[in-house]
Amino acid sequence: MKQKTILKEVSLEGPGLHFGQNTHLHIKPAEPNTGYVFIRKDIEEHPVIPAIADNVTDTSRGTTISKENASISTIEHLLAATYSLGIDNVIFEIDGPEVPILDGSSKYFVEAYHKAGIKEQNASLTVYDIKENLSFIDEERDIEINIYPDKNYNLKVLVDYKSDILSNQFAYLNNIKDFTKEVASCRTFVFLSELEPLLQLNLIKGGDLDNAIVIVDKDSTQEEFDRLAKLFNKPSVAVQSSGVLNNLKLQFTNEPARHKLLDVIGDLALTGYRFNASVMARRPGHYGNTEMAKLLRKHIEIKKSEKKNKDIPFYNPDAKPLMDVNRVKDFLPHRYPFLFVDKIMSLTESEVIGIKNVSNDEYYFAGHFPEEPVMPGVLQIEAMAQTGGILVLNTVPDPEKYLTFFMKIDNVKFRRQVVPGDVMVMKLKLLEPIRRGIAHMKGETFVGTELASEAEMYAQIIKQID
Repeated sequence: MKQKTILKEVSLEGPGLHFGQNTHLHIKPAEPNTGYVFIRKDIEEHPVIPAIADNVTDTSRGTTISKENASISTIEHLLAATYSLGIDNVIFEIDGPEVPILDGSSKYFVEAYHKAGIKEQNASLTVYDIKENLSFIDEERDIEINIYPDKNYNLKVLVDYKSDILSNQFAYLNNIKDFTKEVASCRTFVFLSELEPLLQLNLIKGGDLDNAIVIVDKDSTQEEFDRLAKLFNKPSVAVQSSGVLNNLKLQFTNEPARHKLLDVIGDLALTGYRFNASVMARRPGHYGNTEMAKLLRKHIEIKKSEKKNKDIPFYNPDAKPLMDVNRVKDFLPHRYPFLFVDKIMSLTESEVIGIKNVSNDEYYFAGHFPEEPVMPGVLQIEAMAQTGGILVLNTVPDPEKYLTFFMKIDNVKFRRQVVPGDVMVMKLKLLEPIRRGIAHMKGETFVGTELASEAEMYAQIIKQID
């Protein structure tokens, strides 16, 4: 699987829900491993706010993230659309403190992405399988969110407001690919009893009766409805038989529960990772959702660290090598000064670990930064390639009759300098079975526990002509 971004920039505009300020949102393609990043273009320094759970600062009426003195609010509907469409890297440039509320759903963000187009990037995508049960429970708020191991990402939401009008509602999404059809258009909702307090708090300035379902949870007179209509510039307001105001028609009987599911997806996108799990949320809200996102993000990062440490090859200089340099020469045609493998410590059908001791009298140090000697990156790659050559040649019965030629090298990265005195521990692993003499390998060079360089390599073994 590959990471994805958008093909071209796309823009939306509209007022934010609470501050009412008209904002322009420009969604732009981003490089691999960027994730979701907001940039406040209306602030002189153009502060950057990564959309991760660590940056959540408020969840009272939507999700707000902040960095230093800049913040951006009501991000959940935008993130739900972005995550559900499989987009991994994107930059959100915005000239105000809130994402436009639009119609209170993710519908217009989804449409914008379809207009922009989505493309694969030349970078692998990691999807983490959650293998343990995780829970966030807040008894005081009566919130419970559980995550269970599953082979894909699916969600179930139960809302219960102990209201005669909005009884228990259940919503589920078995496949995130069905988000556009089943969830994206579901709008936010508010209880009639909440409207007055929100207005008194100087909030919902950008709200009108076109971007929220209003659930009538209290007895009201026609006089009150007339005042509400005037407040939101509507000719009239009345109660439908379903218990909601006649400003909007419900698209689904359980639209409020589906919107809560939408919010869960958007808030859990703040983990910063893609994952497979079954999410079961009872009475979710932005507070509980983002607390679970923090817990899940921490869990994944711990597992990443454990895997990373597990994958670092341990080198014991006192251990007897599987191959010394003389045995290495039986496999490889290289000789001084171009042999860069001193010994092989382990060798299986799919993985090899080789050693290169970098000494101060290496011939290339005389010309490559002699005052500050650094091993050239191309020679680090060559050392990995030679180690990989032994892995490939080990698959034939008479390796001395074959040569290994490298066809392609991808995704090369240099993480630290290699200098005299370092011991390069090179691990090469087959990414897929060898077919027709062609091998696809991932190579990594470690110095101690630090990754020095890495690359993906394609090689072909060819028998020498007698």
